[in-house]
Amino acid sequence: MANTDIVVGLDIGTTKIAVVVGRENENGKIEILGFGTSESIGVKRGFVSNIEQTIESILKAVKKAEDVYGQKISVVQVGIAGQFIKSIQQYGSLIRKNLDDEISQDDITMMTENMHSLIMNPGEEIIDIIPQEYTIDGEAGVINPIGMAGISIETYFHIITAQASAIRNISKCVMRAGLTLDNLILEPIASAEAVLSEEEKEAGVVLVDIGGGTTDIAIFHNGIIRHTAVIPFGGEIITEDIKEGCTIIKKYAEDLKVKFGSVLSNAGEDEIVSIPGLRGRPHKEISIKNLSSIIQARMEEILEQVDTEIANSEYGKKLIAGIVLTGGGSLLKHIKQLTEFVTGLDTRIGYPNEYLAPNTDKELDNPIYSTAIGLVKKGIMEQKLKQKKNEVKPEAVSEEASVEEPMPENPEQPRKTPFFERFGRGVMNWFSSQFNDENE
Repeated sequence: MANTDIVVGLDIGTTKIAVVVGRENENGKIEILGFGTSESIGVKRGFVSNIEQTIESILKAVKKAEDVYGQKISVVQVGIAGQFIKSIQQYGSLIRKNLDDEISQDDITMMTENMHSLIMNPGEEIIDIIPQEYTIDGEAGVINPIGMAGISIETYFHIITAQASAIRNISKCVMRAGLTLDNLILEPIASAEAVLSEEEKEAGVVLVDIGGGTTDIAIFHNGIIRHTAVIPFGGEIITEDIKEGCTIIKKYAEDLKVKFGSVLSNAGEDEIVSIPGLRGRPHKEISIKNLSSIIQARMEEILEQVDTEIANSEYGKKLIAGIVLTGGGSLLKHIKQLTEFVTGLDTRIGYPNEYLAPNTDKELDNPIYSTAIGLVKKGIMEQKLKQKKNEVKPEAVSEEASVEEPMPENPEQPRKTPFFERFGRGVMNWFSSQFNDENE
């Protein structure tokens, strides 16, 4: 395949940077060509707190992926998440002039682009606009109105916004690492592409991505994303709780959490773990039951907030597929049982293996790679959309046009560009100009 078919996902997390290189094979599965990770230094809860450290972490992960891939990485799909992410529902409508013409993609694009005229809070920018079901001439529940007849089109848009400074800092890190940022994608949406089936999205499901700095939520119903939210707690704060509660250094706290931690303090007999003391001090003994009590208290708090977001979405009673947990935090022992107890919904752990080719490295069959693999899948989907838009359709040529002399383009009616293409290129051009101005 050509290099244009290659997609690179870059997950800039609080605890790790992950880079995954992939493409779609002839069977529709994602073939992973390279991957690499590095410790994330300089990112706190999705927000870049140190530019130079973040660039260094990105370069390390990219170098590891390039060593496996065997070629240089240049263009990336970047995930975005953090406390600075917000979402709103906004009503939109369009009155068409000609009933004889079918509803086209241009009509939907026009409605979507009109949302950019919304007055946002100072310092906030729109990063994604997702239409919900449409109402055509008073008939509600239309998923795809293209090709239908109708004068009035109405819908609600799920609009995702972020702080402009946060977006700019992420973009600056990516560009200074020698990469081109193709698209910014909300991380829970990317993770959902990697671990959720179309049947689950149709039935109604909650994707809960428990990362290092935040816990990200995306609720789907009838195949459409209905609600997104960010809870400002993740695995990192659990490690901090263990560090303070057991009076040990952070490295040992993380090791204890991963190797022995459980979210249920009564899940087994009590055991004692001995960890090295500092510089000649005696070893310290930690009770597993005490360790699990600390983890359980924080996880219950996180899951209660997840339950609150589900209630706020008004889809709580429509989630037939329940909850899918992913991200590094989903690997904690007994988290499935605690989630079901707190929320009352069926729960499973989401592994990003359903869409991967059979020969994929087993290391990638891990929830910590869900976002990066989802970014690759999302990038492949957008590549297909762009190719479809660029295809020349013979039936689109007017019958009145001469075969020998094609109809000239009307300069007063330029071709409309799909929203995602306009957004991706427009925002990146803006970022590039701002960044270049600073350097000058």
